[in-house]
Amino acid sequence: MSRLEILTAPDPRLKQKSVAVARIDDGLLRLMDDMLQTMYDAPGIGLAAPQVGVLQRIIVVDTAKDEADRAPLRMANPEIVWVSDDDNSYEEGCLSVPEHYASVTRPRAVRVRYLGPDNQPAELEADGLLATVLQHEMDHLDGILFIDHLSSLRRNMILRKLLKSKKDGR
Repeated sequence: MSRLEILTAPDPRLKQKSVAVARIDDGLLRLMDDMLQTMYDAPGIGLAAPQVGVLQRIIVVDTAKDEADRAPLRMANPEIVWVSDDDNSYEEGCLSVPEHYASVTRPRAVRVRYLGPDNQPAELEADGLLATVLQHEMDHLDGILFIDHLSSLRRNMILRKLLKSKKDGR
C-alpha cells in the first residue's frame, strides 16, 4: 500500500462531481487500500477519492479509535436511501481543510446503498458518528466540503486562511 497526496482547499478539483464506478477491479481495490492507508496515516476516519485527485464515487471509512478495533468500510457509488427525522450536530473536520473545525448538523441516522469491494450491492444503516462520517464523505463525491454547510462569512474566512497557508508554503 502506498500513501497518497491529500488535496487541500481551495484546490478546484475538490469542487468537481465524481463519476460512478461501473465495476470494482484490481486497480480500484488497490486504490481503496491506498486510501485507507492514507486515511490512517493522516490520521482520519474517512476519505473520499476526490480528496486524492480521483474523481470516482469511492469512499473509505473507519471510525474505530484503536488499531486493534479497525473495521474499514470500502464503498463505491454510495447513495443515501433513507434519513432519520431527527438531527445531530458534530464538530467536523476534514483532511482537505486541515486544522479547521466547525459544528455541522446532519440527519442522525442514514441508510446507505453501495457497491462493495466484491462487486455486490449492499446496504448499511448507521447512526451517530458513523452516519455523520458517511454523509461527510459522500458530500465530497458531489464537490461539497463541510465548510459549504457554514455561513459564507465563516467559509470565506477559512478559505482565506488556507490560501495564505499554501502561499506561505505550509
